Amino acid sequence: MKKKINLLIQFSVVVLIVLSVMQYYLVKTTYDYKVAQLRGEVKTKIADITNDYSDIDSTIFNKKDLLYRELATNYIIDPKTRNRIKNSILQNKFKKELTHKLQLKFEKEIPDLKLDFAIVLNKFVLYNNTKIADTIFAEKPIIGNKLYGDLESLDNAFLVRNYVGTTSGKAMSSDFKLLTEDALYVSITNWEAIILKRMAVLFCFSILSILTLITLFVIALKALIKQKKVSDVKTDFINNITHELKTPLATLAISTKILERKDIRENENNFNNLVATISRQNNRLQKLIDQVLNNSLEDNEIELQKEKINSEVFLNSISNDFKISNPSISITTEFCTIETFLFLDKFHLTTAIQNVLENAVKYGCDSIIIRTSLSNNQFNISIQDDGIGISKSNHSLLFDKFYRVEEGNLHNTKGLGLGLYYVNQIIKAHKGTVAVISDLGKGAVFNISLPSV
Repeated sequence: MKKKINLLIQFSVVVLIVLSVMQYYLVKTTYDYKVAQLRGEVKTKIADITNDYSDIDSTIFNKKDLLYRELATNYIIDPKTRNRIKNSILQNKFKKELTHKLQLKFEKEIPDLKLDFAIVLNKFVLYNNTKIADTIFAEKPIIGNKLYGDLESLDNAFLVRNYVGTTSGKAMSSDFKLLTEDALYVSITNWEAIILKRMAVLFCFSILSILTLITLFVIALKALIKQKKVSDVKTDFINNITHELKTPLATLAISTKILERKDIRENENNFNNLVATISRQNNRLQKLIDQVLNNSLEDNEIELQKEKINSEVFLNSISNDFKISNPSISITTEFCTIETFLFLDKFHLTTAIQNVLENAVKYGCDSIIIRTSLSNNQFNISIQDDGIGISKSNHSLLFDKFYRVEEGNLHNTKGLGLGLYYVNQIIKAHKGTVAVISDLGKGAVFNISLPSV
């Protein structure tokens, strides 16, 4: 049974992990799609804005063309100017002005996005006499080749579009054409928030699905463990009740056989002793059966016959009766209350308290102290013993039906595991509470609280 449960748990964990991975893949795929979709939207909008730079400021772009033509002419006249061409382009005078105008245009046309951009120069190629290509420089896009814009790095930016421009001119009686290539890179400052907002429903659904799966898994696991525990408890109870019934039944069987002997029947003394033995074992069987039947009731099914009693007198009588039946146990009372009257079912509560006292004796106590106190309209009864104590891991199970504290894998004390369950049911029927404070080797304290009059 345990092996099957372990296999079922392992299988459930694997299934949960697989479903979680699939859910993660779904979210990641959707996330990548949303990012690509947002970038596509931005590219389309910016392409419409920058398709024709002349509608932004034609004067500035004319200055840029004039600069390119001048640099190309100077290069043809004197090729040594190659090293100065790049610096001359990147340090142009209209850089700040054009950056500002483009930024205003973006803010006006795309107000819902906060953009940083950069236009970098990738190529500067000169065609002399329309035949010979002279590549003055051609580099991979780097932020160091920024012509315009405030973007500080290309790491988190994406390419929007490339612009290829041509300029023609004449130098030293020869015609030339200049080809340039610019690349526009854009970074969206708040793109993560935009993506998360667009995926909010999916995120909520995914989280809810995972939480639901985990919750169902935990509930199923708890139910499985509880079912196994109930099964173990039932098996334990059957073994215990069988053991408890065997002794009186064996005694009855032997006594009955002995009664069949003529010499026993003719001896009045022996006959009476056997009859008394049969009567005692019969009473014991009846008590065992009654105990099982009585403890099958829940606290809301117990019918109490309440009466007004003096709590101190009531507890003293229980203490005195206990002393008679257990002369080797020291029992003392320390009452901090005087003539406190409670409405209680005397019979059931007497049995409940006696169960606590007998339980202390079962688990090796030598002395018991009964204390009382009154606080917040609650009458408190404390029963302290110096027995072997109860492990804290067993506290939550202590008042369960049929549960008995184990030492190792053995039950070293007799009983059906109904005594403390009965105590809990009776106290709850009186609208009170019962709790235990204990640890192994340190005895136990049972605290009972009942509503005062």
